[in-house]
Amino acid sequence: MLTIGQLAAYAGVTVRAVRHYHQIGLLPEPERDASGYRSYGAQAAVLLIKIRTLAEAGVPLGRIAWMLDADEPAFAEAIEGIDAHLRAEIDRLEGSRKQVAQLSAGNSLVLPPQVVAYIDRLREIGVSERMLAGERDGWILVSARWPDKVVEWIPDKFAQLEDPRVVRLYQVLSALTETEGTDDPLVMEAVDLLVELACIRDRSSTTPRTSRTRCRTRCSTILPTPSTTGPSGCAT
Repeated sequence: MLTIGQLAAYAGVTVRAVRHYHQIGLLPEPERDASGYRSYGAQAAVLLIKIRTLAEAGVPLGRIAWMLDADEPAFAEAIEGIDAHLRAEIDRLEGSRKQVAQLSAGNSLVLPPQVVAYIDRLREIGVSERMLAGERDGWILVSARWPDKVVEWIPDKFAQLEDPRVVRLYQVLSALTETEGTDDPLVMEAVDLLVELACIRDRSSTTPRTSRTRCRTRCSTILPTPSTTGPSGCAT
């Protein structure tokens, strides 16, 4: 026979828990012996382990009492229900674990994977973290407004990075974000790249005559001094 302390230790619970189960009628309370102590047999140990196992699985004590009084088929059905609930909870927790891990993985928690890959590509070509933060914030707003369109737009963004002029423009603008003032030689390089890319776009979308007119306009508007040849790619 076991004392209450021995029973509690064997079942992996506290003496206080055993007494609580006595009070609510979940675990039968044995009579005291002649010495004034309660003694517990093997059946009490089996029952207490069942109670502990179900309680640790999140089963309410009231439900445990019903299960212990149920016949074998009803008990088995209840166990299946508990198992299904635990599997669903495990899946939920696994999903939470992945999301928590993404908190330290940069942008993958707040952006579609295609956009994350694009931002990673910008980082590879040397775009500064300051500019990348702006790209990220912009894409978050775009993804929230037009979630179905982002996947369609991203391939074009990757295609643009195949042009070395676009890559260089990103690099120059990244460098400029770390400087102060407008007299940096990189400012003129950025202007030249912008105008050249604009001219290329115009030539692909308009007639040659209109394209030359627009290109001259951009050159004369953006550049601070006249030029006989214009920025690279702009015929005057």
